[in-house]
Parts: sequence; structure tokens; C-alpha cells
Amino acid sequence: MFNKGQLAGLMKQAQAMQENLKKAQDELAFIEVIGESASGGIKITMTCKHQVKRVQIDPKLMSEDAEMLEDLLAVAFNDASKKAEETSEAKMGKLTQGMPGLPGGMKLPF
Repeated sequence: MFNKGQLAGLMKQAQAMQENLKKAQDELAFIEVIGESASGGIKITMTCKHQVKRVQIDPKLMSEDAEMLEDLLAVAFNDASKKAEETSEAKMGKLTQGMPGLPGGMKLPF
């Protein structure tokens, strides 16, 4: 099936890929995305590791009732979370694209 040279080459490739994946995962902690409420009155900045860095609320919204403000915050947070996931998947997908033996759509790390 494989000779020793081919196997050694595959092992080197696997190790390099593992190092690249680790580096990419570490970089996700520094990539920021911004989620917004539908009106844009609330913006949440978070990293692709889902750490919230900043919450901005338009002062005009401060006169709204608490329930509406809570709903807008939830929408903005969910939008930021979705963008962080999409960004993470895109970054990691570039590294795992074309890996032999992995079914399509398989997410890493396992």
C-alpha cells in the first residue's frame, strides 16, 4: 500500500497540517466581527472565539423599554455569534480543503 518514504511524507504533511490548524485556531482569538440589531442601534464586537469585546448602544435607544432593549441586544449578540462561526469555518475550511479521507462538511477540530 505505502512504502516507507510515502508514509514518512504523509506523516510530515499531517504534522504540518496540525501545526497550521493550531495556528489558525489561535488567530481566531484576535479576529473580531461586529453583530448588529436590525436597526443598527446596537452593535456587539466579539472575537471568533466568542469573547465579547464591546457593546455599543445608540443613546436614542436608552428611552426604549427594557424588554425591547433586551430583544435588540439578543439580536445583535446572535448576529455577532453567527458571523464569528462563519468566519471561523471559512478560515479553518481553507486549511482542511482537499484533505484526503475527510468527508465533505466535516468540521475540525473533532
